[in-house]
Amino acid sequence: MKEMLNDLTKEDWNRLFPIVLVDHNPEWKNIYENEKNRILNKIGKEKILRIEHFGSSSITTIKSKPYIDLMIEITEELLFDEKLIEEFTELGYSHFKVPARENIAEYSTFGKGYNVDGTKEQIFHIHMCPKDNVMWKQIDFRDYLNANKKRAKEYENLKLELASKFKNDRGSYVLGKTDFVNDTLDIIEKKPAHNNA
Repeated sequence: MKEMLNDLTKEDWNRLFPIVLVDHNPEWKNIYENEKNRILNKIGKEKILRIEHFGSSSITTIKSKPYIDLMIEITEELLFDEKLIEEFTELGYSHFKVPARENIAEYSTFGKGYNVDGTKEQIFHIHMCPKDNVMWKQIDFRDYLNANKKRAKEYENLKLELASKFKNDRGSYVLGKTDFVNDTLDIIEKKPAHNNA
């Protein structure tokens, strides 16, 4: 029996925590606010420069995994600060380092609510990085989909299709959304959409 989330393999994650989408729950906003306050009370505004709710649970018209995604801004110096990571551990989070890839610099993520036996509580994901990390464009994506219901519906349809195809393949599910997200960010920035032909 594996004892820590960090001991789980990719196959373990896929088997234990399948992709399941549910209707939007208005209570998610309150759950986010409560967790944001817990983090700020524990760690303080001198270290935590900004916290945002993002991801599909922050888009009010679409189905989502019932997870609360938080984007946290810190300074470059605190990116992998051991004391800061320890403070999140005391709040019940497990820390993971996301390696640099394509145009995204490495950053910290944290997860809470997963148990190694596959049972779940309220799940939280934190993405923590300085403001110049491209991950912050996810906030623009959230705002655009909340303001554009048609585009949000297209995203929901894609997610439902991917969830049925990749229920036990988290990596392929995430990868399947990449072009849609990038094309939407291009629309936001008034650039021509990528041509993947």
